[in-house]
Amino acid sequence: MTFKNVPKPLNLLKFHRPRLRLNEARIPPLSQQSKQCLRNLTAYRRPDIDIPVPRGRTAGVLVALFVGRKGDLYVLLNRRSTNLRTYAGDTSLPGGKAEPDDRTIEDTARREAFEEIGLPPDRQKVPLLCILEPFVAGNATIVTPVVVLILDNTLRPILNDAEVASLFSHPLASFLSTKPPFPAEPELLEVPYHSYNDWTSPGPNDTTWTTRSHRFLTGREAGGIKPVFGLTANIMIRVSMIAYGHPPEFDIYPPDIDTPTLKTRLAWAMLSRPQLREACQKEGLQVDWDRLRRIAGV
Repeated sequence: MTFKNVPKPLNLLKFHRPRLRLNEARIPPLSQQSKQCLRNLTAYRRPDIDIPVPRGRTAGVLVALFVGRKGDLYVLLNRRSTNLRTYAGDTSLPGGKAEPDDRTIEDTARREAFEEIGLPPDRQKVPLLCILEPFVAGNATIVTPVVVLILDNTLRPILNDAEVASLFSHPLASFLSTKPPFPAEPELLEVPYHSYNDWTSPGPNDTTWTTRSHRFLTGREAGGIKPVFGLTANIMIRVSMIAYGHPPEFDIYPPDIDTPTLKTRLAWAMLSRPQLREACQKEGLQVDWDRLRRIAGV
């Protein structure tokens, strides 16, 4: 199966940025900081990566924000079912792989969120704020975050038990902080709210790249909820940085290390991940491999 006749993700993005009618929304009054966050997110335009990727290896996740009682922004997170074959029991954002009927990556993220947690794909009640640059997941999937705002707090989740065990929220601002947004439980007093691990992976020309994987406690660990970590944590750090307009209190990347750009990482993933190359061949995707080698520095 090929996707030659399917519009590429983001082709329709410029036609879908509805005006946020916050005065008509069924949400608590926004704080001034939250209003500025929404302005920052709606003004964001992701950098042009200009690297073709196979549709069969793309996925969208929905970063669904809502307004809390005090006017602050929160994000919906879910605990994956323990019966799933991959990432069972992990804390994640709703989302999944693109399907042939998805016209854009926004459609993918909205469809998956509807299937997993029952969030209606209503662009008036849940308007688009922005679409971020893609992230390369450990399973060679190109994941694009789609950020939306829930304008109707009367909406109630309908969980797909086969995929989602539970749904909860976390303050958006807390992904830039080292301080927990919740009272520390006795058994977690010696566990830091934010922590990280550095790990290396093969890079081009026999080099190695060091990546920092972040971890945030949810305050629900005693109930079996895992911390926010890995790809989900990195996505939420990026969304929070755009929203609040400043870096986190911690180092995102290891110090004194030349961190490759997203474009370089994506080019190297296309060159080095067999799953991506095989998907390109299967879909008949035309790729300038010499250009990717130049971008990756091979």
